[in-house]
Amino acid sequence: MQRRVVVGVSGSLGSLTALHRATAEAQERNAELYAVLAWQLPGGGLGSRATYGTALLGECRAAARDDLCTALDTAFAAGRPGVTLVGCTVRGDPGAVLVNAVRWSDDLLVVGTGIRGRWFPGLRAPVARHCLAHAPCPVLAVPPNPLEAEIAAVRRRTWPPDNTARSSPWPS
Repeated sequence: MQRRVVVGVSGSLGSLTALHRATAEAQERNAELYAVLAWQLPGGGLGSRATYGTALLGECRAAARDDLCTALDTAFAAGRPGVTLVGCTVRGDPGAVLVNAVRWSDDLLVVGTGIRGRWFPGLRAPVARHCLAHAPCPVLAVPPNPLEAEIAAVRRRTWPPDNTARSSPWPS
């Protein structure tokens, strides 16, 4: 039985941080690294099957595979991960897909928690919450890199880029 470290990958900075942490955990445990990207059709979940043809389904599947390859290339541009790496794209809700990717109770599931907003700082991302509640194995919830929060803060301060769109509701 080959132990696995399962990690959710989306290409976001948070998922890349989780991927690097999962790689370190896989090396330490002498386990296979199983990178999973969950995808859905535009506009909905599995219930929207009948509204799309097989051509669009194939395009979305190919785009998900390309996104996973891009994320893995970005994460490991400096060198190979040093463990057996398996990449997988699965159609479905990200939380459920990650929980279902776990095979054994001694596997490890690694998820990013995303950036916590200032309005609800105690809440974790929905995918991380789902995994923490439903996974049959230990779950490592990786907080975002501090630089990611700083980047998000800069984006909030500079958006929208046009100052005319920032009209004040208060009289001058």
